[in-house]
Amino acid sequence: MDNETKRLIRSGSIIAGIWRWLTFADAAELPTWFDRAVLFVSRTAMALTAVAVAATFYEVVLRYLFGKPTLWVNELTLWLGSIIFLLAGVYAMQRRAHIRITAVYDLLPPKMKFACDVISALVVVAYAAMMVFASYKIVWHTFITWERFGTFWNPPIPATIKPLVLIATSLVAIQAVNNLLIDGPRTLRSKQDGDGNEAG
Repeated sequence: MDNETKRLIRSGSIIAGIWRWLTFADAAELPTWFDRAVLFVSRTAMALTAVAVAATFYEVVLRYLFGKPTLWVNELTLWLGSIIFLLAGVYAMQRRAHIRITAVYDLLPPKMKFACDVISALVVVAYAAMMVFASYKIVWHTFITWERFGTFWNPPIPATIKPLVLIATSLVAIQAVNNLLIDGPRTLRSKQDGDGNEAG
């Protein structure tokens, strides 16, 4: 959530703040088209959480009030949860919210920080490349045969989630490189104060 959206919500304009968030008005502040695309995809995935909650509520009402449990809600929430989880990784990378050992990283001089960022991006790209190379044939077969879950409702969870694993992994790698290209020059230009903290 960007500063303007937070300001609107804190000042009491909750509807305006939520509207700004839902309409991606803060996307204009992102530096690249890729960042904006990731934001759009990620927020769309976030909306799936509401669908999963509504489906679960529907199941609870039918099961416990009417004694007529569904055959599809559990699998639908599993399906939606998988999509949300995979795309959350891309969003976390875009927001620089991934795990980093900041206790060490923040003490490093700018050039060492940049070196760590380069190594980190290379590791992510290498992992993504190996993942795609090792499994694309299996994933492609799953997709073209439209493999299903094998239950009574039988949704195509494998046929959609397996390709999404590779897509999300690739997007995380691209986002890591994108972050490096944006943050790298800024990191190298930064200076540190006497305590090792960035001062500009």
